[in-house]
Amino acid sequence: MVPAQSPNPRRQQIAPRPGAPAMTPQQKAAVIVRLLLAEGVDPGLNKLQDNQQEVLAREMADMRYITKDTLRWIVSEFASELDSVGLHFPPGLSGALSVLDGFISPNTADVLRDESGAEISGNPWERLAGLEVAKLRPIVEQESIEICAVLLSKLSVPKAAELLAEIPPERGRRIAYAVSLTGEIDPETVARIGLALGRQLDAQPGEAFRDGPVERVGAILNASPAATRDAVLDGLDQEDAVFAQKVRKAIFTFQNIPARIAGRDIPKVARAVDQEVLIVALGHGKATAPDAVTYILGAMSQRLSAQLEDEINEKGAIKPAEGEAAMQEIVTAIREMETSGEILLLSEDE
Repeated sequence: MVPAQSPNPRRQQIAPRPGAPAMTPQQKAAVIVRLLLAEGVDPGLNKLQDNQQEVLAREMADMRYITKDTLRWIVSEFASELDSVGLHFPPGLSGALSVLDGFISPNTADVLRDESGAEISGNPWERLAGLEVAKLRPIVEQESIEICAVLLSKLSVPKAAELLAEIPPERGRRIAYAVSLTGEIDPETVARIGLALGRQLDAQPGEAFRDGPVERVGAILNASPAATRDAVLDGLDQEDAVFAQKVRKAIFTFQNIPARIAGRDIPKVARAVDQEVLIVALGHGKATAPDAVTYILGAMSQRLSAQLEDEINEKGAIKPAEGEAAMQEIVTAIREMETSGEILLLSEDE
């Protein structure tokens, strides 16, 4: 025989009728969450603070059932409250900073982050998982192997693989091995690590430039005359060969067309510029970039290629400045087509 249990005073039927016990806001919230879960909807509980999640779980544990009338009343009240909300603001100063990111100056953002101190809203692991690999690389280069193993375990598989490829092989091997030892780490420790890494990101000073030094130097040299570009690259080779190599990969010039533009895309590029510009660029390129000229003409129909050859010959000698300007106009058109998704630039290895 099952012994009789004394009724739990909180486990009672609560109905919206005169004389019935009133439901607390926490109980109403528990009902809404239970309804959403029953309908297969994610209520986003992971965005609540830990203490709020705990209160909600305890309320649900103490409730047994409610009537259909009570459910309709609670849902109607909840919907009415939602309809009355005109605008929602994120909680805390860190929430406000996430909304204002990119709209206030970096200096102001840094000052406000300092004022917010340890305040971090939401799940720091979601924030870390959303960062680019370039932002995560300093962490795996400076943090302990064990912390890096936890970080790698919390990232998606593709991003973790990409991040692992960005660090020295020996360090990557040690981190990968440490991942095998993370099975016994308790969730609370993982949460503390996420908070610590989140605070570390907040403590980093704002970036003065949108692009990195390689991209900035590459963009400048892209728009420079060939003689200037070659002289600067030769100087960079002597100062810092590794940096110079990275800049060379970031540069795209007329000479790079055979290695970076698929033959099927050449006709699109030719149509994107005025034919006079194309003729001047090809005529100048016969002396300065013969491989690129041969590649471009070879990717066109025989009739059009022959027509362009005739017009190039009729054009005669071309001033270097005019030729460079025409080449740069074609490169600019290619960059615009890449940005719009009309064509794709091949990597140097393809």
